[in-house]
Amino acid sequence: MATIVSHHCRRALVPLVSSTSTWLSLSSRNYFSSSPRAGFSSSKATSDSKPHTSNSATVKSKSSPEGELQPLSRPLGVTEKPAIRHQTKLERLKEVLTNDEAIAEQRKHLVKEAVTKGYFHDLNATRRHGGKTWIAPKVLIREDRSLYFPDIVGKSLADGSERHTTSMCMGKISVITILSTKISEIHAASFTTPTLARFASHPLFNHLQINLQLNALKSILVSLFLSSLRRTIPPEQHPFYLVSSQNIEYQRDAIGLANDRVGYVYLVDENLRIRWAGCADATADEARALEVCTGMLVTRLDKRKREMKEKGKKLLEELQQDRASER
Repeated sequence: MATIVSHHCRRALVPLVSSTSTWLSLSSRNYFSSSPRAGFSSSKATSDSKPHTSNSATVKSKSSPEGELQPLSRPLGVTEKPAIRHQTKLERLKEVLTNDEAIAEQRKHLVKEAVTKGYFHDLNATRRHGGKTWIAPKVLIREDRSLYFPDIVGKSLADGSERHTTSMCMGKISVITILSTKISEIHAASFTTPTLARFASHPLFNHLQINLQLNALKSILVSLFLSSLRRTIPPEQHPFYLVSSQNIEYQRDAIGLANDRVGYVYLVDENLRIRWAGCADATADEARALEVCTGMLVTRLDKRKREMKEKGKKLLEELQQDRASER
């Protein structure tokens, strides 16, 4: 939807849009766990499972030069736990027309689009920092402050069946990459290569790729060339590669998807919470941070599962002993 706003309206609306980001900046210091003492040592990182407050992922300081990239300043994600069932267009329209909160959400979204984005916004943004809008954190987002990765539905490259990210990622540690262009694939690989080399074969680890086409024409073209896509993607990745045209317009800001020309990487825990995120081309520190943070989550989940298995085994033995004594 194209919206035309006069120069005076823009000046009046800018404070409305910037106020939210200002509040988030002021409160960001409590969102992240403390970084390991030994830098990026995986052995040290996996031993610290308690969430702590950290200043390692702080926000823009007053002395920072204008336009300099800053660390991620807020948790990404949606507040409601995702469900597999989505609203139909009729249900969404009814909600927008009758629900006050939905009307306010719609108004806020339109205001932001009118003030901050033009038709070539994403393309022009790639000329600045290569489309990168934040520096990925060196540590995990605290579990008690983290938000949910929204459910995205797409067709599996393996057999064309419809699959949901919610059911695919529940109970596992997942690295989810959102792709839309060839350059976004390169961006994602710059983040994930070390992590996949270490964890790809781990039974508690998932690597999910989502080819998300928000443009209707591009979505049709991708669908037409699925056979070509299958030839370029390794066969073992087909079950975990989704092609989607889902409208996530109202979740884009929540998950930090500011530019659909670049790649986005999300580290999602077994409860579907986003615990880390990165965008565009990765630095060496960002790629290493993803590997270490993934290792922390995988180690914790593996430990919990082993403890649960041992408890179950002990309960079974006690039950068998009780039955034997009754005889």
